[in-house]
Amino acid sequence: MSLGAAEEGSEKEIHIPAEINWEMLDKSKFFFLGAAMFSGVSAGLYPVVLIKTRQQVAQSELSAMRTGYSILRNEGFRALYRGVGTSLMGTVPARALYMGALEVTKSYVGTATVRLGFPDATAAAIANAAAGLSAAVAAQLVWTPVDVVSQRLMCQSGKASMCRYTNGVDVFRQIMRTDGVRGLYRGFGLSILIYAPSNAVWWASYSAAQRTVWKNNENGNGDVAYKPDSKTVMAVQGISAAMAGGASALITMPLDTIKTRLQVLEGGEEKHGPTVRQTFRNLVKEGGLMACYRGLGPRWASMSMSATTMITTYECLKRLSAKNQEAL
Repeated sequence: MSLGAAEEGSEKEIHIPAEINWEMLDKSKFFFLGAAMFSGVSAGLYPVVLIKTRQQVAQSELSAMRTGYSILRNEGFRALYRGVGTSLMGTVPARALYMGALEVTKSYVGTATVRLGFPDATAAAIANAAAGLSAAVAAQLVWTPVDVVSQRLMCQSGKASMCRYTNGVDVFRQIMRTDGVRGLYRGFGLSILIYAPSNAVWWASYSAAQRTVWKNNENGNGDVAYKPDSKTVMAVQGISAAMAGGASALITMPLDTIKTRLQVLEGGEEKHGPTVRQTFRNLVKEGGLMACYRGLGPRWASMSMSATTMITTYECLKRLSAKNQEAL
């Protein structure tokens, strides 16, 4: 029995809305609409990410509100979108890799675990965890260079930057000249360490959260109390995503701060810049262990909002891209 069939179920089963798997999708529509929809989401959340990045590279503690106000007062509104073009250019291939790896892995691992005799809930959790892991690794092949370039543009008015850039192409040229390809992938290992496990946990938790909510949709006899409409489904997906995103932000914050600092540093005399250990020591010297949590507020808000908008957009995208709309 497939995961989709298991999720549709009978009256005695948990009523989870039918899963749209990889084989059911119109691939061209899926990637085209996905690029457009996720570019919009990324652009909307970009100012929050920029403020978070500025906080992380700052030499002293400054609240998100004061950081944002300082940027607006001294640099103007456009400064909140510095580097957005570079970031959006990377969004299309990165999201394509992410979505493709996610759906393919989920489909194949889900089918394999069901055939091996795992219970439906366990099979779904394993499939989602494996899918999140593979998607994160695939996407970081693009996201890491994009982050390195866009973050240097974000921070070029801050103390952490030692030179000025005209645009993303200028950043790319300077990095290649001083550090080579290795400079574009600075922090790649940390990115995998941050996003691969957190994505695995996130997708597994998201699947489990939905099952828990729908299980409460049963009456005392084990029958389905009501069939949820599309608004209820989106609400459950959004809340589940926000909770998982917020928890992930809190757990991975110190590593993200270290990664961000490594990525915005210039080559200079130290060809490859300081190590992870040196960066951590510098942070502790500046403000103790709490310095590793600078930008937590914006990052928590950004990841929660991003997770909510991402998952509702993603589920909507899958339904829009399904080959047989009438079957949904």
